[in-house]
Amino acid sequence: MDVDAIRRDFPTVRSGQGIYLDSACQSLRPDSVIRAITDYYENYPACGGRSVHSMATKVSMAMDDARETLASFFGTDDPDCYIFTKNCTEGLNTAAYGLGLGRGDVVVTTDTEHNSNHVPWLFLQENMGVRRRIVRSDAEGRFDLEAFHKAMDHDVKVVSVQHASNVIGCSVPVKAVTEIAHDFGATVVIDGAQAAPHMPVDLKRIDADVYCMSIHKMLGPSGMGVMYGKREVLERMRPLALGGGTVGLATYESVNLAPIPDKFEAGLHDYAGIVGTKAALDYLSGVGMEEVMRWDQTLMERILSNLEDVRNLHVVGPRDAPSRGGVFSFNIDGLGAHDIAMMLDSMAGVMIRSGMHCAHPFYVSRGIDGSARASTYIYNTPEEIDVFTDTVRHIAETFGD
Repeated sequence: MDVDAIRRDFPTVRSGQGIYLDSACQSLRPDSVIRAITDYYENYPACGGRSVHSMATKVSMAMDDARETLASFFGTDDPDCYIFTKNCTEGLNTAAYGLGLGRGDVVVTTDTEHNSNHVPWLFLQENMGVRRRIVRSDAEGRFDLEAFHKAMDHDVKVVSVQHASNVIGCSVPVKAVTEIAHDFGATVVIDGAQAAPHMPVDLKRIDADVYCMSIHKMLGPSGMGVMYGKREVLERMRPLALGGGTVGLATYESVNLAPIPDKFEAGLHDYAGIVGTKAALDYLSGVGMEEVMRWDQTLMERILSNLEDVRNLHVVGPRDAPSRGGVFSFNIDGLGAHDIAMMLDSMAGVMIRSGMHCAHPFYVSRGIDGSARASTYIYNTPEEIDVFTDTVRHIAETFGD
């Protein structure tokens, strides 16, 4: 992978706007994605799937191209099974409220989930009588497959797990999870927000029933997500929102829903975001997802090695690079996470995230107030990592208690 060439494709990197280590929140965007979005607004800023004039037809064709690119990128055959959403959260909520769960139905999740894969199920528990079983991870947050197996029985209707953690980076063996869950007749929903940008994801092999992702974490536009679902699952799932574009015919007394994917995509789309999505996937395909995963691990190995003996510093999660993906969360004795983040920015121009990272139960259950989090991607370099770790060492040894 030619990192120098990749870096030349990103405007904020070219202009020297600091060291960006916050890609687990939102990635930077390359020129090709920005050009695709600009091209839409400048040359064919119309609606797709409604009007039949030439400009609208071009938009409709661009939407079809984006779905076909998604199907190819994720190893499936049916482009119509990819639903455009505004983020992974919307996709997970669509699944939670659309699968028709009722009183007494059991949902299995884990204790390390993002709020987007925790709060909807909690709401269903409190308001619909759905029961939840939470699979506990080990001391470092790793998924426990044996504990998951023990949690399963034929009362379980849905299993909903993250593919990779946004706090500790650890991956869940989702293929094994789907095999076990399907043996009990359960539907499997996967939060792929942190996995899809950083590793090869073969949805046919994984055999997930629903897989959600945020395109803004994988070089794509803000406000773009995708929900994939098997056709038979999407056919029985209720939409989260209804209105223009979601119906075949509505009268004063009745409505017939449109076929998938239309029945899930109420109102006008983010057409610029959709063409930007295709451009982002094309860019990642050019790099190669195996290379993306390898580079994350290379940078994580450097972080862990550089910070191995720093006093006052505590790593949240495991200390081996292969387990962490591109996410490094940590705390320094005597300093709050926000203090660490602001010091890194002001002292060295290093941008990270701080807080509980929308994974509140993970932190609360472990008695941790939050953490600082650095996250890598294809445009980061070993030299940037050294600046980050040197500054962290200085902060920990100078200001840590």
